[in-house]
This record gives sequence, C-alpha cells and structure tokens, in this order.
Amino acid sequence: MIHEIFMPALSSTMTEGKITTWVKAPGDKIEKGETVLIVESDKADMDVESFNEGILAAIVVQAGETADVGSALGLLAETEAEVEEAIQQAAALMNGGSASSGSSGSNMGIAAALPVDIIAIEPVAPSRSSDRIIASPRAKKLAKDFGVSLDSLVGTGPHGRIVAEDVEAAAGKAKVPVAAPVATNVLAAIPKAAAAQKAPTAPIVPPTPGQVHKMNTMQIAVVKNMMASMDVPVFRVGYTITTDALDKLYRQVKSKGVTMSALLAKAIAMTLEKHPLLYASYVEQGIHYNGDINIAVAVAMPDGGLITPVLRNANTQDLYSLSRSWKDLVDRARTKQLAPDEYSTGTFTISNLGMFGVDSFDAILPPGQGSIIAIGATRPTVIATQDGMMGVKQQMQVNITCDHRIIYGADAASFLKDLADLIENNIQSLTL
Repeated sequence: MIHEIFMPALSSTMTEGKITTWVKAPGDKIEKGETVLIVESDKADMDVESFNEGILAAIVVQAGETADVGSALGLLAETEAEVEEAIQQAAALMNGGSASSGSSGSNMGIAAALPVDIIAIEPVAPSRSSDRIIASPRAKKLAKDFGVSLDSLVGTGPHGRIVAEDVEAAAGKAKVPVAAPVATNVLAAIPKAAAAQKAPTAPIVPPTPGQVHKMNTMQIAVVKNMMASMDVPVFRVGYTITTDALDKLYRQVKSKGVTMSALLAKAIAMTLEKHPLLYASYVEQGIHYNGDINIAVAVAMPDGGLITPVLRNANTQDLYSLSRSWKDLVDRARTKQLAPDEYSTGTFTISNLGMFGVDSFDAILPPGQGSIIAIGATRPTVIATQDGMMGVKQQMQVNITCDHRIIYGADAASFLKDLADLIENNIQSLTL
C-alpha cells in the first residue's frame, strides 16, 4: 500500500507551509514514530512523524518550497515492490497532473485513490527544555528497549532533538541500511529528490534598496491577521499610571529572576478576574466568555514578524513561576520551537514598546480576542500632589484597544482604573 504524506494544518489559521528540511531521503526506511520532515508554519517549526512503517519512495515538494495544507509532500511505500509505482505517481504529481491508483486503472486523483498516511505533529525543540528531555517517540521506545538513559545523550536531530540514531549509537546498534537498488531507482526516476536536504539556518540579510524582498511565512501570517482585524469596529482608551510602587517592587525581585513582563502580565491577569468581559470574544451567537485568563505577549522575531507566546492561567501562577515560564517561552519562540497551543490560546494580549522608549501607541486588536493593551515607557513626570505641592513621579501611558461589538467605553475605563489602583496602591499583592 502507498501512502501520501500531506502538508498538515499546524494551526487554525494556517493555509500553507514551507518545507524546512527533509530529515529522510528517498529510499530510507521509515519506522513508526520517526520524523520524516520539518515544516515551517506561520509561527513555528514542527516535526512531521509517521505512524506507519515503510520506505520513503519519493519527495514531491522539495526543501525550501511551499505547499498548501492538505497537498501531498511525498509518498511512502510499505514494500520495495511498491516503490516503482510510487515513483510514477510522484512524477505525475510533480508535473502538475494527478496520479492513478495503478492496479485499478482509475483516473481519480491520488488523494482520493490512495489511503492517507497518518502523521503526528510535535513541536521541534532542543533535546532539553528546562528540565524536560525532548526526544522522538521511536527514540524513547528504543531507549527503553536497549536500557539507555536519555539523560546521558546529546541529540543530533533538528534543533538538538534526540532521535532513534542517537539511542542506537549509544546502545552499539548500527542502523540497517535500505538495499542500494531501491535508493538508486528512486534517484534515477526523480533527480530533484537526490538526497535528504538539510536546510542551514540562513543569516539575516539586510534589505537592498530598490529591490523587493519576499516576506517569510510569519510575516505573511501577520498581514492576513491584520487585514482581518480591520473588519472589527474598535475603540481606544488611554490611562496614565504612576509606577513608583511597581518600579520599587521590580528592584526587589529582579535578582530572583522576575521580569517586568511577568510583573505586568500578573497585574493585568489579576485585574481581569474582576472584568471577564475584557477577555471575552465576539462570536456570531453572542459573547463567548473564556474560562481561562491566558495572557499573550507580543515578541518581535529576529528575521521579521512577531509572535505572541501565551502565559496560560497567569492569574493563578505565582510571580516566580510565571517569570520562569516567560523566559522559557521567549527563548523557544525566537527559535521557532513553540507548540501551537503555546502561541494561539491567548484571551488577552499585551504589547509593550516601553522598553524601546516609546511614550504612547495604539495596538491592533488580534483576531478572536476582545482586547489588547499597549504599554509605553515609564517617565519621570512633574505633577501636582494632593497637598498642592509639586512633585516628581514615575508614570507610564497605557492604551487599550477593544472590540466595540461586545465591550463599551465604560467597561474599558473601569478595567484601566482597577489596573492603575492595583499597580499604584496594592502591587505587593503580586508576590503573595
């Protein structure tokens, strides 16, 4: 039986993906659970692993190329006898035609004529993320069978992932190669799929004046999301918050690994507990009140675009755990190692440009959310005190953008007033 390896949908908004690397080459024997290729979605790089055993007969879409979700990327033959048939079908697909099932003589396209290869998607991650060891399912199984401790291994897979070959090497087992004639036939029939393509990390190239530079997958996704946001009626409310108490607390806990991003996320999450409408979302049936306060924080990517790692249930996490989670999310976000639920499950978003010295700005509402808050820089400001004297206070400007279909001005203003009260008068409660 011949199986198609399809381009998976890694997120609800993904319509196409880019092949980053083919981990396997035509003629390679594929074990159940082995990574076959790596796909770049709009936000992350993901492994595509097979639940079937067989031979990678042909590659239809090469590394570096883009394919629509659901389209065939390669063909997997269960036996060597089926490899030649798979090669012919792949050639038809690469020439823009359809492939028949061969024995039946049907003119049906390959997607309908052949059973689908079932694949699993797992995030690409280093072999160790915090205290967690990242290894392919087959590597874990072999480690158990051979009695090899994964703690002692250094992964040689994509981004340091421990793969089956690492375990076999540690156990003194050599991988059994596929018979040479099979690989030779595949390479002769489809020259484009000559070998497994390891895509090196491309350096960031400065733009050339007068030339058009193609957007990467993430930048294209941002464009689509922003265009969708333009259809939502929004309003904006600004508020000035005195941050002397916040700055004092930050100086106290900074040495313990607490970040300002975590402090702000915690303060906002605790305030949202009193304002469930602010992290609700509009649906055709009415207002969807989300059960969790998941704070998404916008992070700029080195090669363009942005991503919003999510601090799940930020209101219930203690400040120190929240800071550790945030550091781990940012580190993995910038190397495209987040799983989809780590960047797509936010119910309220923070955009903080204060670190760049920006005084004030308005943020664009993300699709599917009710609110986003824009945070400016903290500035020393001369103000009149309550006793009629002049004084200097540290202040920052925050602007909230809301979906006016479900949230009204008074709702946003009430939220900002409570947030200011927490930051100015009760900030120590974040450490309790």
